[in-house]
Amino acid sequence: MIKDVLEKVIDEMVCGGILWHEAATEFEKLFIIRVLRQHRGNVSKTAEVMDVHRNTLSKKVRLYSIETRELR
Repeated sequence: MIKDVLEKVIDEMVCGGILWHEAATEFEKLFIIRVLRQHRGNVSKTAEVMDVHRNTLSKKVRLYSIETRELR
C-alpha cells in the first residue's frame, strides 16, 4: 500500500523533472515537519522518536527554516 503510493509520487516527480537532491531535501523537510507537529514542536522529543541527535535535528530545522512555534 505505502509502496504503491510512493511509486506513484516518484513517477510524478521523475516525469516532472525533479532532481534527486530536490526530492530528498523535500522529503526530509516534510518528514521533519510531520514528526514535529505530532510532538507539538518539541525538538528533543522529535529527535528521540526519529532516532537522531538533537543537535542534528536542530541544524535541519534551521536549514529548512522550520518554525517550531507554529507547530505547537
